[in-house]
Amino acid sequence: MAANIVGISSMATRQILAELGAAFRQKTGQSVAIESVGGVDAARRIRAGEAFDIIVLADDTMKQLEAVGCLRAGSRVAFAESAIAVAVRSGARRPALTDEAATRAAILAAKSICYSTGPSGTHIIKLLEKWDIGQAMAGRIVKAAPGVPVGTLVARGEAELGFQQLSEFLDVPGIEIVGPLPREIQSVTLFSCGVGAHASNEAGARDLIGYLNAPEAEASKRRHGMEPI
Repeated sequence: MAANIVGISSMATRQILAELGAAFRQKTGQSVAIESVGGVDAARRIRAGEAFDIIVLADDTMKQLEAVGCLRAGSRVAFAESAIAVAVRSGARRPALTDEAATRAAILAAKSICYSTGPSGTHIIKLLEKWDIGQAMAGRIVKAAPGVPVGTLVARGEAELGFQQLSEFLDVPGIEIVGPLPREIQSVTLFSCGVGAHASNEAGARDLIGYLNAPEAEASKRRHGMEPI
């Protein structure tokens, strides 16, 4: 039987949306099916005209989709914020991340680093450029494919240090979270949700968006590594 509300999201919010979607069904009787993929792939599919009732992606991407008419006008609202964290393979040495200088040194000392195609990866690239070490690190960078968690590559030993949204590390076996990036070089990504332009169940999507931002949803967001707005 088809779900009452169909959506798409990036991987960063996968666990939160699964938990809250199940709670929403218990509360309202409306079933929810949200497909979580790489944010780049999600945006491509939406631009191509694929129909979704609800869309949950990084706010910068949502603004772009809104500008080209891929969202129902006025439906985009903030959902949660996510900071970037660093992970190593279980049992591996945990580098010091006390400040910007220590983090730069840890990256330069690493045999390999891994980041994603999402906002966290974009931020790491900018840091390498800022520190003028992009060329030095060029042969030691592993870029996770869209939808592939950085943590899985770290767990397999394919990268020594992994950088991604904290929420994407929490359910990955075989890794240890060293901590967030230091405050002075941290980048917090805002995720937002909205109704797709081709939604077949706009009313249901709006009900779900309201629930996702209700006070009762805050604990789930924090449990899965994000902060409520």
